[in-house]
Amino acid sequence: MLPIRSGFSGFAVPDIAAAEAFYGDTLGLDVSREAMGLLRLRLPEGADVLVYPKPDHAPATYTILNFVVDDIDAAVDALAERGVAFERYDGFEQDGKGIARGEPQIAWFTDPAGNICSVLQMP
Repeated sequence: MLPIRSGFSGFAVPDIAAAEAFYGDTLGLDVSREAMGLLRLRLPEGADVLVYPKPDHAPATYTILNFVVDDIDAAVDALAERGVAFERYDGFEQDGKGIARGEPQIAWFTDPAGNICSVLQMP
């Protein structure tokens, strides 16, 4: 095995300022500006995610970040109050709030760059 000390994930956005406002103000994450125009998102339990600028960005067609919550209804309501719209996907039965009530319960939304994120409640 390689002598890997740690790791982190990253994804692209076309507008770092919009990402900083969304992830920091709307979602309430700890966000900091880093060298070379990067953003660092500090997730609960110590995980970091780097967000980097990419002018010719194309939104991911898959979920880039999943946020585990204790109460999906409360999380969806709080995000909706902050202006977050929830996505609807074919093949998933979703309720009026946009929550798929399977195992896990999950609701998808996009960031300002069109990247897909979710909140989910684990069984």
